[in-house]
Amino acid sequence: MDVRSCKGCGRLFNYLSGAPLCPDCLRKLDDKYQQVKEYIYEHKDAGIQQVADDNDVSIKQIRQWVREEKLEFSESSQVGLECEKCGTMIRSGRFCKQCKEQLANNLGGLYQKSEPTIKKNTDAGARMRFLDN
Repeated sequence: MDVRSCKGCGRLFNYLSGAPLCPDCLRKLDDKYQQVKEYIYEHKDAGIQQVADDNDVSIKQIRQWVREEKLEFSESSQVGLECEKCGTMIRSGRFCKQCKEQLANNLGGLYQKSEPTIKKNTDAGARMRFLDN
C-alpha cells in the first residue's frame, strides 16, 4: 500500500498510479479539462494566456494536456509547441510527424530477429551442431 500526500490539497490518499493527486483533486482537474475543452471549441483563435486566464488554469497544465494530445491548437492559431526532437512547431503531442515516423522505424528495426546461423564443429568425429544467436 503506497500512501502519499496529494500535491493539490495536501491530504493523504492511497496512491495507485498516474498523477500524485487524490481522487477529489483528479475529479476537479478533469472538470477543469472539460471546461477548457469547451472554451477552446467556442473560442478557436484564443491564445494559451487567454484560455488560462478565462478558465483559471495554469499555462503549464494546458501545455501538459496538449503534450498528452488531449488538446490541440487550431490550424489558424499562432500558438504551438516545439517538437522535442527537431524543434519544428507542432499543434499537439511531443513529436512532429516526421520524427514520429523516424522513431517508429527505428524501434521497429529493434524487433527484427536475424536468422540463427549454424556453428559447425570442425572436429571430424563430432556430430553435434549448435545454433549461434
